[in-house]
Amino acid sequence: MIVEKLVFYVFSALLIGSATMVIVSRHSVRAAFFLIVSFCASAVLWMLLEAEFLALLLIFVYVGAVMTLFMFVVMMLNLDKESVQEKFVRYLPFAVLIVALMVGVLVYAFNPGHLGDLGLAMSTHQAADYSNTKALGALLYTHYVYAFELAAVILLIAIVAAIGLTHREKSNNKRQRIAAQLAATKEERLQVVEMEAVE
Repeated sequence: MIVEKLVFYVFSALLIGSATMVIVSRHSVRAAFFLIVSFCASAVLWMLLEAEFLALLLIFVYVGAVMTLFMFVVMMLNLDKESVQEKFVRYLPFAVLIVALMVGVLVYAFNPGHLGDLGLAMSTHQAADYSNTKALGALLYTHYVYAFELAAVILLIAIVAAIGLTHREKSNNKRQRIAAQLAATKEERLQVVEMEAVE
């Protein structure tokens, strides 16, 4: 038990510190690296709770795939710092409002009266045939199926919004103008040049 407490406190401190550095760090690549450290520390805490499926999912999916893709995107983007700062100041009141709403929802959701009995055995050691993947799936697709579908819709909206925000028009793009092509005549496009024959 002493070793488990020591591991818990060490990785909890690591998680809090790295999560703070994700917010504080001005360099986007360093913030992404600290986010990877946060995911790894969270995975260790999931292992302490005997949720091996969630821990491995956090490592393989988020650290192995999502964060790798995110790192490539961050390093390939050419961000204009001045425009980012202007947008940050412009949208700061809206961001504060969103954060206040999220904190209010979390405080309301984590009220002990709303949690109720989840029907989960919180013993320190489970039986040999216990599968936390099966228990998680049964709980997720029965009691929380609407919340799960709502989260999928919100993620889809976030993907579309991210594409819309990062799409930039380039001034040197060449586009096909079909109306101009249809209105063209041979007098405009064809020029006959008379040249003397060279012997």
